[in-house]
Amino acid sequence: MKKTLNQDINLKKFFKKKQPSKHGALALLIVFVAILAGIAGAIFTNFYWEKHIFDLLENQGISVIHKDTTIIEEKYLPQTTEEEKTIQTVKQVSPSVVSIIISRDVPIVEKYYINPFNSDFFGGFQIPQYREKGTEKQQVGSGTGFIISENGMILTNKHVVSEEGVEYIVLLNSGEKYPAKVLAKDPFYDLAIIQINQSDVVEGDEKSFVPVKLGDSSKLQIGQTVIAIGNALGEFQNTVSVGVVSGLGRNIVATGAGIAESLEGIIQTDAAINPGNSGGPLLNLVGEVIGINVARSTSGENIGFSLPINMAKRDIEQVKVEGKIVYPFLGIYYAPITEEISKANDLPVKFGAWVGRDGQGQKTEIAVVSDSPAEIAEIKRDDIILEFDNKKITETNSLAKIILEYSPGDNISLKILRGEEEFSSEVTLIEWED
Repeated sequence: MKKTLNQDINLKKFFKKKQPSKHGALALLIVFVAILAGIAGAIFTNFYWEKHIFDLLENQGISVIHKDTTIIEEKYLPQTTEEEKTIQTVKQVSPSVVSIIISRDVPIVEKYYINPFNSDFFGGFQIPQYREKGTEKQQVGSGTGFIISENGMILTNKHVVSEEGVEYIVLLNSGEKYPAKVLAKDPFYDLAIIQINQSDVVEGDEKSFVPVKLGDSSKLQIGQTVIAIGNALGEFQNTVSVGVVSGLGRNIVATGAGIAESLEGIIQTDAAINPGNSGGPLLNLVGEVIGINVARSTSGENIGFSLPINMAKRDIEQVKVEGKIVYPFLGIYYAPITEEISKANDLPVKFGAWVGRDGQGQKTEIAVVSDSPAEIAEIKRDDIILEFDNKKITETNSLAKIILEYSPGDNISLKILRGEEEFSSEVTLIEWED
């Protein structure tokens, strides 16, 4: 019993010693209040910096990265997004891109030998001879095109389908092959429309094709990402290359197969355009065709050219409605006057169409075509046409470009400079015939 009481007394002493004093409680309270004040200060400081200091920096033109990841996504385009759009565009458009195979009947030549002496005296001397043994189909060219209607109309370059006496075969990305015929060729631009022939298919079983979507080439921006698809080198079907719009409104002279052609207002791109790509589509990242690949520079690197799709829309609609491409015809040979031509030839103006002259200022063989609207209007060599229907003819707004806005039968007023005399003349455009 005595031992138990002593233990009880010791426990009471222990707990009595452990109880906090009034000073200790006050210290704990001060520490707690300090912690709360620190938290409140941090919150306030963070709010102040984001709402006031950041605003001040941004107003001074200094970029500030916020913690809100949503804002970052709106301001920046991750590389993976562009890649995803490229892949999606290629998958979407590739079924509508076709290879155009050009074949002709080529003689089969057999080589054989004869002994002219009909004797073994000269050791069986043999002379090679050649003879034809029928013909066989051989590929003689290739190009690219793309489907523009459900019934199999295809847009391509005119130089791809310019040969006569050949056979055109359309090869789809799926591997299907169809014969094709040429419907129409543009007389001024390097454009042509061909048609897949399904005449051998049983009626009711005709295939419906997927046409591409046509964009608006007038909205293109330099630096915009573009995709080219084509039958590269005539061997690698639906080859994809990616680049940017390097320039707009370019004027070049394209040569090939002994032909030189002036191309105005075309698109320059660094997307690879190889032989065989001609006639293929140039695409934006939403899968719209904004150009038709037409040429490349052989002296530079990554310099290719495409015709703006807006140039082709007129042809497409005319062929769908009328079955042919119709152009208005004035009937003159002329040189667009530039500042250089004006200075070199001491001309009184630096704009207009100089009748009967070429790009070097030399006289053309023919100035005005016989029985043409120009001859009826008594236009003469060395006249300078200043305006066409009150539209000023300039280097960037050429006569060839302006006249495309009109149709055969339209009555047009021309403003003409002859020597020092300026006068007006009326003409009625007619349909151009090859």
